[in-house]
Amino acid sequence: MARIALVTGGSRGIGAAISKTLQAQGCQVAATYAGNDAAAAQFTEETGIKTYKWNVASYEESKAGIAQVEAELGPIDIVVANAGITRDAPFHKMQPEQW
Repeated sequence: MARIALVTGGSRGIGAAISKTLQAQGCQVAATYAGNDAAAAQFTEETGIKTYKWNVASYEESKAGIAQVEAELGPIDIVVANAGITRDAPFHKMQPEQW
């Protein structure tokens, strides 16, 4: 069974390269994007990697987006936080209010 990988900002630039590399290594990849619907659709068409639109700076959007990915693909095994900036605390110690 393929591991599920979530790559934030995973449909363009460095994130796209990460998504493609994980796919080549046998992962089933979900790539998030913030706003360019046409570019995300083209990325999915070219790679077969599903894209999901949400603002990773929003805790609520991220919670809903992760739930959608897990409902469609299964539990997430790998997270690559390519998009977003942590200013308040290390990612694993952040409270929802700090998101």
